[in-house]
Amino acid sequence: MKTPRRAVWRRPPGGLPATVGAWLAYAERLYARHGLALGQVAATAHDEALYLLLRTLGLPLESDARVLRRRVAPAEQAQLEAVLRRRVIDRVPAAYLTREAWLGPWSFYVDERVIIPRSYFLEVIPGQLAHWLPNHGAGVRRVADLCTGSGCLAVLLAKQFPQARVDATDLSPAALEVAAINVRRHRLGRRLHLYQGDLLAALPAGAMYDVLLSNPPYEPSALVDGQAPEFAAEPRLAHDGGRDGLDLIRRLVRGAAARLKPHGILVLEIGGLRPAIDREFAALQPHWLPTEDGTDSVCLFHAARLGGRH
Repeated sequence: MKTPRRAVWRRPPGGLPATVGAWLAYAERLYARHGLALGQVAATAHDEALYLLLRTLGLPLESDARVLRRRVAPAEQAQLEAVLRRRVIDRVPAAYLTREAWLGPWSFYVDERVIIPRSYFLEVIPGQLAHWLPNHGAGVRRVADLCTGSGCLAVLLAKQFPQARVDATDLSPAALEVAAINVRRHRLGRRLHLYQGDLLAALPAGAMYDVLLSNPPYEPSALVDGQAPEFAAEPRLAHDGGRDGLDLIRRLVRGAAARLKPHGILVLEIGGLRPAIDREFAALQPHWLPTEDGTDSVCLFHAARLGGRH
């Protein structure tokens, strides 16, 4: 396989831009010219580049349009050039450059040890989970997030169910180091507990759950092999779901009944695997939870249905 040619950094012919707005236009041109992959921080080059510029300059993310007229000092120009060079030439994801990622209003620390948080659970956890539980979730006392990575979904679960203990597991000790930072950042150390190990086996012995939730690795291995550099920079362990993407999902579906209370639910984010899930688990009658963009890639299984599989 031919090694891709490394991009070369060239300054614009007229020199470095003088205002934030000019830097933004310059960054957008670079994103387009070099074919940078998006989706980890924002869906458009404009939004990601603006985020990166504001963060590098220490300006508020909620800055209004007047910020575009702000002049950039020479020292700041050097900072912006350095960060854009890493983003464009080295293809470092923006979230790794800023050491943060956002899910809605909540900020999380991230670095190369974890996948960058992005999940439909941001819509599902506060808006829909309680609907599937007795008393609209008022009696929930124990929930778990499997493959927790940065711990972001475990934090969202703790905020949604303030009376519940949250257990979060991950196979990667390095990922759990990052999760521990976010547990401290959100001051949830009394209720949110981290466990290193393989899926359900890492949970405390004998514990039974109202909710088991996971955004597991679900990409087919061949797809992971061909990922853009930005996504390849994330831990492969967080992406690779085996030959058809279903390796971990099958294990979760098989094992969940033994760890769920009778009214409990298993909720999984599965990317583009809905047709495969509907074929393989049709007898379990998965429910598909609606999401704003219509992808509906979060499925829910009832404990009673899962129990009937064994």
